[in-house]
Amino acid sequence: MRVMEYYILRRTLAIFAAALAWVLVIVWTTQVLNRLDIVTSNGQSVATFFAVAALALPAVIPIIMPFAIGIAVAHTLATMNADSELVVINAAGSPRSTIIRPILTIAIISSIAAFAINNTLEPFARQALRQTLASANADLIATLVQEGTFQKVDDGIFVQISERRADGQLGGIFVVDTRAPDMKLIYHARRGATVERETGSVLVLQDGEIQRQSGSGDVSIIRFESLPMDLSQFTNGSDRPTLYPKDQYLPYLLNPDPEDKFFAEYPQAFRAELHMRLSEWLYPIVFALIGIAVAGDARSFREARLHPLVTTLAIGLAVRWAGFYAGNEAESVPFFSFMLYAVPIGTIIICIGFIASNRVMELPTHWVERLSARFQRDREALAGFGARTARRFGPRGRA
Repeated sequence: MRVMEYYILRRTLAIFAAALAWVLVIVWTTQVLNRLDIVTSNGQSVATFFAVAALALPAVIPIIMPFAIGIAVAHTLATMNADSELVVINAAGSPRSTIIRPILTIAIISSIAAFAINNTLEPFARQALRQTLASANADLIATLVQEGTFQKVDDGIFVQISERRADGQLGGIFVVDTRAPDMKLIYHARRGATVERETGSVLVLQDGEIQRQSGSGDVSIIRFESLPMDLSQFTNGSDRPTLYPKDQYLPYLLNPDPEDKFFAEYPQAFRAELHMRLSEWLYPIVFALIGIAVAGDARSFREARLHPLVTTLAIGLAVRWAGFYAGNEAESVPFFSFMLYAVPIGTIIICIGFIASNRVMELPTHWVERLSARFQRDREALAGFGARTARRFGPRGRA
């Protein structure tokens, strides 16, 4: 590469890294907040929560990587145009490849990284996440030891633990069993302990009684010194997770196990996931070409148009939405498997056509006019609201 190409490469790469980091933090935070129930509902530790949060990260990176590329390309080229650097490059007789080559270098490397993450790191993280969630749901004892609250562990089964003692003993145990319509059972024990066996969790009640109420209202009380209660039947789920197509590695999608129950019931879902794995890695290149087609030419500041960053993201969002829609529909309609390739490849061809013909890819003029008029109205309304607020609450116009 020449000096100018290295210059464009460094600027674009720096903005790409910054945009990727910030967008990744925002999107990852929303994903992490969805997993708070691991701690609040299942009584898991903070370490489990952070492990789940870390495992959710690889699935987010390939999705936001194209948007970070689009932001970096549009912002870099728009800034260079504002600083008249694109004009100087054109006046010096430099070919278009001076701008295109460094940007496509970053885009191609990002596409390779997205493909690798999608087919190696993401399936590994998804399987580990499934296992963690399944273990958390199956760990009923962790739910039961929340002191002072009744926990519903199954339809008609409620358990309350008054305290958890330092020696591992449990104090003040109540178990209510109302599953049988003609029988209500209430177990009360002064203390107890949990025992893990191969068959599951066992709660051993000590020094307590059973109150049994029949459908006619008769009540009988049975006292006991020690009573084991098998809790494995009340766990929220098996500790063996169910793996879905998104959780599988690429070789498995190419040759699924015929005995896989999910594959036997939904074979098209596996085919759709396979085609998504083989097509979604193209989107970093798609967004880079959109950015070049939108902001790759030097233009006058007097042109009334939207900022290239807005135009790039608007077109990119439309293209990415079409890809997501095709992916969802491909799980039930085989035709949309073809659309998974048609959307990115078709967009690449269109962008190459704009770039080769020196045309600018923009939103329709009437859309730009409406957006600009709406933005102007909103800005004037906001300025008026600020002025009225200042007059009302200012030093001289205090309400």
